[in-house]
Amino acid sequence: MTFVVTSNCNGCRFTDCVAVCPVECFHGDDKMLYIDPDECIDCGACVPECPVEAIFDETELPTNLQEYKAINAERAKGLPVVNEKGTPTPGAEQRKKDLGF
Repeated sequence: MTFVVTSNCNGCRFTDCVAVCPVECFHGDDKMLYIDPDECIDCGACVPECPVEAIFDETELPTNLQEYKAINAERAKGLPVVNEKGTPTPGAEQRKKDLGF
């Protein structure tokens, strides 16, 4: 089992989740974060920290977000580790509001 970052992260890239992660399983590009399933230890500490509810247990992924399991596995491998809280993307607060959070 692993956790998966989904579309709500795209355009936000809040990093509250990485600040509580006990391992270095988060990777990121300039738009969003991804979880490396080979590095995730399935602790779930990141889930309640995400201000846009973008992280799911892979067994609880909604049907319309299933593709993000493969996207995370593929993208995480080639991107740098993100292990410190940083600045969200420009416009992240507005996106958060648009998403209803």
